[in-house]
Amino acid sequence: MAWALVIVAGLFETAFAVSLKNSEGFSRLWWTVSFIVCAAVSFTLLSIALRTLPVGSAYAVWTGIGAAGTAIVGMALLGDPVGTLRILSIVLIVSGVIGLNLAPSSAH
Repeated sequence: MAWALVIVAGLFETAFAVSLKNSEGFSRLWWTVSFIVCAAVSFTLLSIALRTLPVGSAYAVWTGIGAAGTAIVGMALLGDPVGTLRILSIVLIVSGVIGLNLAPSSAH
């Protein structure tokens, strides 16, 4: 359940980043409201998940989803440039998040 909260929180992180971009410096009311709501939901869900998850892994997943998701939305919908290096970099972000979660959770 906690990991599901982190994943949803990461999707809301993507939404708040896109809303922040579209708010144009908080000059557009509804995009600003969207940013505030999405940020509040994202941080709330993450904070609930952190009650039971290790902070390093949970934070890495949250930021990884947010970074990769925002880059993908930017390229797909906002006219950000698309290129091999950008796509490879997204793959590396996702790979790093997976690697952190596959690593042993306790030191031996």
